[in-house]
Amino acid sequence: MEIKVNFLDKLRLEAKFDDFTIIADQPIRYKGDGSAPGPFDYFLASSALCAAYFVKLYCSTRNISTENIRLSHNNIVDPEDRYKQIFKIQIELPADISDKDRQGILRSIDRCTVKKVVQAGPDFVIEEVASLDADAQALLTVNPATEAQTFITGKDFPLEQTIANMTRVLADLGIKIEIASWRNIVPNVWSLHIRDAHSPMCFTNGKGATKESALASALGEYIERLSNNHFYAGSYWGEEIANAPFVHYPNERWFKPGRKDTLPKEILDDYTREIYNPDGELRGSHLIDTNAGNVERGICALPFVRQSDGEVVYFPSNLVENLYASNGMSAGNTLVEAQVQCLSEIFERAVKREIIEGEIALPDVPQDVLAKYPGVVAGIQGLEEQGFPVLVKDASLGGQYPVMCVTLMNPRTGGVFASFGAHPTMEVALERSLTELLQGRSFEGLNDLPPPTFASEAVTEPNNFVEHFIDSSGVVSWRFFSAKADYDFVAWDFSGEGQGNKESANAEEAATLFGMLAEMGKEAYVAVVDQLGATACRILVPGYSEIYPVEDLVWDNTNKALLFREDILNLHQLDDARLQALLDRLENNELDDYGDIGTLIGIQFDENTVWGQLTVLELKLLINLALQQFEDAHDLVGAFLQYNDNTLERGLFYQALNAVLEVVLDDDLALADYEVNFRRMFGDARMDAVLGSVDGCVRFAGLTPTSMQLEGLDRHHRLIDSYKKLHAARAKTVLA
Repeated sequence: MEIKVNFLDKLRLEAKFDDFTIIADQPIRYKGDGSAPGPFDYFLASSALCAAYFVKLYCSTRNISTENIRLSHNNIVDPEDRYKQIFKIQIELPADISDKDRQGILRSIDRCTVKKVVQAGPDFVIEEVASLDADAQALLTVNPATEAQTFITGKDFPLEQTIANMTRVLADLGIKIEIASWRNIVPNVWSLHIRDAHSPMCFTNGKGATKESALASALGEYIERLSNNHFYAGSYWGEEIANAPFVHYPNERWFKPGRKDTLPKEILDDYTREIYNPDGELRGSHLIDTNAGNVERGICALPFVRQSDGEVVYFPSNLVENLYASNGMSAGNTLVEAQVQCLSEIFERAVKREIIEGEIALPDVPQDVLAKYPGVVAGIQGLEEQGFPVLVKDASLGGQYPVMCVTLMNPRTGGVFASFGAHPTMEVALERSLTELLQGRSFEGLNDLPPPTFASEAVTEPNNFVEHFIDSSGVVSWRFFSAKADYDFVAWDFSGEGQGNKESANAEEAATLFGMLAEMGKEAYVAVVDQLGATACRILVPGYSEIYPVEDLVWDNTNKALLFREDILNLHQLDDARLQALLDRLENNELDDYGDIGTLIGIQFDENTVWGQLTVLELKLLINLALQQFEDAHDLVGAFLQYNDNTLERGLFYQALNAVLEVVLDDDLALADYEVNFRRMFGDARMDAVLGSVDGCVRFAGLTPTSMQLEGLDRHHRLIDSYKKLHAARAKTVLA
């Protein structure tokens, strides 16, 4: 994690990281003001808090109350060497906790990350750089020896070269990558989380049988998402980008909607129009680009090559963003390597959906077949030894598709997790299923899995598939576990021979997978995106690879942000008429009252601010309050207090507001009779905000003013900074 430090007045220091700011000072005896803890105090506190976190985690997963648990941390300093200290952690447990859980809690403290890092002894590297912001050296902890050459199935280059090439691409873009975490809880299953040190909203996870393959996976996913602008999907990119010569890519084209808002004839083709506009309801205005928000400019469309005949077809960027999420995008050492990964992913998710929604019972993989893959077997045994039964299934549906499934059961909670993986080689598909199962998860994380059900409607509900897509945490049918399989096991193999040449093998496999789609009557459309110095692509298979329903283009399009973005960002400058118009739009567009405003308008607010927690319901409440519409405001305050999950501070503000509005709306009550005790209950600062909101001198309490120039929105500016690096690199390709 990158922590940037600013020097304040006297001995005070300010550390900034993610969305947090910490102030440090020194005690008065050391010439400070004593206004904040010292740096070493924070270090000591981190050890105590980390230990307490692991206690809380242990207790929460076992429904043990922590109300009467007390924890203490003391440092005992050696009188002859102050750098030699003993950290003593003591915990007081209630008498009714079992001996088993007492030992479990003590073992959980031993897992404290701060403790383990201190015990291992971190290495410190101290260096001078010309510019902190310009220094883009990757903060990677795996630096394979250049002479090593580790080949794995599916990669055209050795892992060492793959990692070096991708790291160089990111460094050349000025992106500093840091590894936030590693996990390896069973043999041959590694995962890690990497992110942009400057813009931590840009992150990916990687998985693999070794730490090197997991790192290559994470870096590849990072580059695929950079190349395809996935990190910035749904977000507003600012006026500068919106009016630049290009917004997404230099080869984009812009089209105006036709007469009566019809679709421009230059976009899509007959095949895709049948899929995306079956009822004739789709209009040109539905396809205005969300990121630019430039309605006057029209529809931004990106070129894809139709695989059946090589023709270029233009797909609206809005359509791709709304329907496909990250499905069907990949980066690779070569184009064919990336295409195999893309197509495997498409088949994995489509077949997974067919199996889950169809409640299909899959055949077990025979033990003699599984024994051919000792690395996979060792990982499964590691889970079994921890008390998690594992089922290994053939998800090829009778040898039709290159898909496998590893399903974990958790007897402690009754939850299950069906993980799928795909690749033309069965071993790789199995490995991907297993590593996906544990990607970023601890054993405690497996306690959050949903139980299976016989209720078919819960399994076939559209949002269930979205949950499976996001993190495989959706609901699975009990019918999936039937011993009577709907298909026989097939020892399938779609791998290419390649005649000793890995790139040739990937080319054969890509042709095979494209051929499968053609036999199914599906068209595939490919976009190659290589302007950043890496090879990446995106493949769309209309009517097959969508993650979200096609109807979302009409009924739940991300460009509904354009109805609200400008007025919400300019909220403090709106007169009553514009406020009322905004309120009417919020009421009349079938929005989820508990949806957050940041997602609605495509802005990354600091999560620790009122803006970051703001929901549609709360915004409507604040507008009603500003308009002095107290009865409507009071109704919404009641809903907020009953259902909204906000901070304690915000909850107390609305408790105070609720009490004040009840007095104001009751003709028999006078506010002056209650104000003294309201202030005793809620405090002067909070009551000043509440009373000011009611009498009109305070508008939108807690929301700091901003505008379309995004003043004060540091988190969002960091996201735009990240995108501008890509935009600048793409602009250079035009000049070249």
